[in-house]
Amino acid sequence: MSTKREAPAAQRNRGPILEVLARLWPDMPGTPRRLVLEIASGTGEHAVHFAGHLPHVDWQPSDLGADAIASVSAWRDEAGLANLCAPVELDVRAPQWPLDRASDLFCANMIHIAPWSCTLGLVAGATRLLDRGGLLVLYGPFAIDGQHTAPSNAAFDADLRRRDPSWGVRDLAEVSAVADAAGFTLRERVSMPANNLVVVFERR
Repeated sequence: MSTKREAPAAQRNRGPILEVLARLWPDMPGTPRRLVLEIASGTGEHAVHFAGHLPHVDWQPSDLGADAIASVSAWRDEAGLANLCAPVELDVRAPQWPLDRASDLFCANMIHIAPWSCTLGLVAGATRLLDRGGLLVLYGPFAIDGQHTAPSNAAFDADLRRRDPSWGVRDLAEVSAVADAAGFTLRERVSMPANNLVVVFERR
């Protein structure tokens, strides 16, 4: 049985996300290669797609679950991309991560399907790994000033909280406050399909 998993949502959103990432990390001759650490890589489909379209970027996938690591490895083996690193096991709440340094961090669809402590751990880890100018890029649904941006997001939030009271769509102001206190500035937010956002924080 194949360990490679598929996520229809990842297949739908990878194109629009890539448009943003390609703008954030353009291929500019003479500039050093970037190492992007992807948090919560899930199936591995994002990692393969982004690494394949950004050959000037070294992409480091990670996840906490053994099934996810196996799936990412299977997608990576099939793709055979030189700039796609082997996945590492990573718990964002751990005080030490497998990497000591990265150019940027990317995290899609994690902070709402995890306790708030994972958001705190993600930002703390980004603070340790990133130098000034490094980017922490988040993708997913967010509430804005206490209000959901669409009825579908409100229903999604209610479903998440029914499944686990510690989960839920996060308010961008609360996430931004944590990031600001840790030394990050909200650089931009980009509206995406299906009422999601890409949020870009820059290390000061």
